[in-house]
Amino acid sequence: MKARSKVDLTGAQKAAITLISLGTELAARVIKELPEAAIERIGQEISGVGQVKPEVTASVLDEFMESLLAGEYMAKGGVEYARDMLEKALGHPRAQDIIRKMNSSLQLRPFDLARKADPGQLANFLQNEHPQTIALIISHLNPNQASSILASLSLQVQTDVVRRIATMKKTSPEVIQSVEGVLERKISSLLIQDYSSAGGIDAVVQVLNHVDRSTEKGILENLEREDPALTEEIKKKLFVFEDLVLLDDRSLQQALREIDLTKDLPVALKVASDDVKAKIFKNLSQRAGENLRDDMEYLGPVRLREVEEAQQKVVSVIRRLEEEGEILIARGEGDEIIA
Repeated sequence: MKARSKVDLTGAQKAAITLISLGTELAARVIKELPEAAIERIGQEISGVGQVKPEVTASVLDEFMESLLAGEYMAKGGVEYARDMLEKALGHPRAQDIIRKMNSSLQLRPFDLARKADPGQLANFLQNEHPQTIALIISHLNPNQASSILASLSLQVQTDVVRRIATMKKTSPEVIQSVEGVLERKISSLLIQDYSSAGGIDAVVQVLNHVDRSTEKGILENLEREDPALTEEIKKKLFVFEDLVLLDDRSLQQALREIDLTKDLPVALKVASDDVKAKIFKNLSQRAGENLRDDMEYLGPVRLREVEEAQQKVVSVIRRLEEEGEILIARGEGDEIIA
């Protein structure tokens, strides 16, 4: 490749210059992620690279960084968001040029707005839709959203939807656009308008965390007679795993005597904050602490669900000990514990 200006470069040549600039190790990691055809094409360009003017390299890298920035903005908020952010960063003409290039080279995934919606809202919108429509929509969502929506459907509809997804062939762009347009009209007001959120279990927890223990206990006992399931949901959030730092040392030591230190605690600490870990190790004997560190080190990958279950077991022990009057939990401002 002769010394040449940026305007003469093809996309493959720009990619070659960019990879060379990254260095051997980083370039190799990038190449591994590329399709075989792209690797072959870019490899040919890299092997033929001769002298490249510093200003050309700088210009290619600038364009590369701008494309990365635009892609990140599009992923966060779509084309309009990307355009607004790029205009603020680079000015209107350059932003328009980048967006034009991105639109011509990138095919935006259908149902982008739906992926930003709450699964519960989507489930409500889809309850009365035809199974084929539901299948088309949730096949374009991320797995967490899709599974949540599927779980909200009746068994018969679930089966029908799963069958339709499994046997789904290519769908014409016109059909996708039509379905997407209808869905977006239904959910756009919920995503665009700024509704204030009030109430809910989290609001109850915020209030109960700032009342005295006797008041909380009385409220929960009365509520449990009327709605045991709701009461249990509130109890689960009243004291969360990260609140272990609120326990005094004596209370935590007593709780640790009833917690499975070899099974539940290592898993529970897998994603815990440094403050929680420090609090735990501070209240363990040296030998128990060493054993716990060993268990955590050799634990290996753990599903998030398993971590949450282990943390809930720890929390359940603490809640039980508090209900039995064995330990105290500081609650709200001015709720000091006096020995």
